[in-house]
Amino acid sequence: MDAGSVARAYAYFSAESLRYVTALSQLRICFLAGTLGQGGAERQLFYSLRALRQCGAVPRVLCLAQNEFWEERIRNLGVPVTCVGQMQSKLKRLFRILVELRKQPPKIFQSQHFYTNAYVAAGARALRLCGIGALRCDGLSEVQESGLIGGWLSLHTPRVIVANSRSAIQYALGNGVRPDRIHFLPNVVDTTHFCPGSMRREQGMTLLNAGRLAPQKRVDLFIDLLARIRSKAAAPVRGIIVGDGPLRKSLEERAAGLGLMPPVLEFRGAVSDLAEVYRQSDIFVLTSDFEGTPNVLLEASGSGLPIVTTRTGDTSNVVRDGETGFLCDCGDVEGLASAVLRLVGDEELRRRLGAQGRRFVEENHSSLRLAQFLGEFYTKMRS
Repeated sequence: MDAGSVARAYAYFSAESLRYVTALSQLRICFLAGTLGQGGAERQLFYSLRALRQCGAVPRVLCLAQNEFWEERIRNLGVPVTCVGQMQSKLKRLFRILVELRKQPPKIFQSQHFYTNAYVAAGARALRLCGIGALRCDGLSEVQESGLIGGWLSLHTPRVIVANSRSAIQYALGNGVRPDRIHFLPNVVDTTHFCPGSMRREQGMTLLNAGRLAPQKRVDLFIDLLARIRSKAAAPVRGIIVGDGPLRKSLEERAAGLGLMPPVLEFRGAVSDLAEVYRQSDIFVLTSDFEGTPNVLLEASGSGLPIVTTRTGDTSNVVRDGETGFLCDCGDVEGLASAVLRLVGDEELRRRLGAQGRRFVEENHSSLRLAQFLGEFYTKMRS
């Protein structure tokens, strides 16, 4: 990380965030998480818990699962984690949650996942706590995944809902949630960890795609555009796919059918820390059909990579078309390939867009500003 980036980051921390430390000091808050696996919502929970601890708050976590990726890391912050999901019965789970809340009553009881909102709403009402629900991704996809009844309960029973994307807020407003009940809290990224590395010296270009290998991510489009680009680019182009999921086998077969065998295209599976992979890459490509505010876009931009992404959810609020990357319509493999080819052939453009993307993330999504974001939000919740 260059000296200028460090100076800018800590300027924000000292000038904006420190005045919210008092507002968060000694705040007792309990989060309910459905999982602590390797997902974006869980990473955001870790960032929030770290910021709360640094400000003197007293957070704890209840979780429906146990022994997952983030659990030990959260405990290492000094934050207790308790599993409350051993029983299949939802009523028994709620009873266990109430027992745990009564042991150390918090001021705020907050859901980290959409599908745990109903538990939080019921627990908060029973114990007269400030209950906060969560709405992630684009809203619609979470409601559909929760089913007709579960989706309605998770959207309408919390007194307050916090969303991480403006597209989710628009969905909620369009489905009967009052404007005063829903609030925006942006995703952040650790800009001291996800930062540009030294310039790579090997020949050729490396394209990176990262995310769960599931239908929404349309990784098949990434594979197709890599095949198209290799036939047109003057320099050698290779690809890296990071992530795992139900489509991995079929995607590997698709790549093999197009002649994209290692080392031309690598499937690296799940990676616990993507920082070094970003530094090994030249361009980040996201091909999703729907998103909220993708953490990978913030991490890639923070790492100084130019972005090519589909125009979905809040991607247009993260990527400035022509300034920090390029936006294309969903499913438009020709448009995606054209944008990538433009970057492949223009080193100065890659440098400029990557640097501007890094600056945008520092100014708007750095975890060093999270104390400010949380201080403003929780002050409003307690007033």
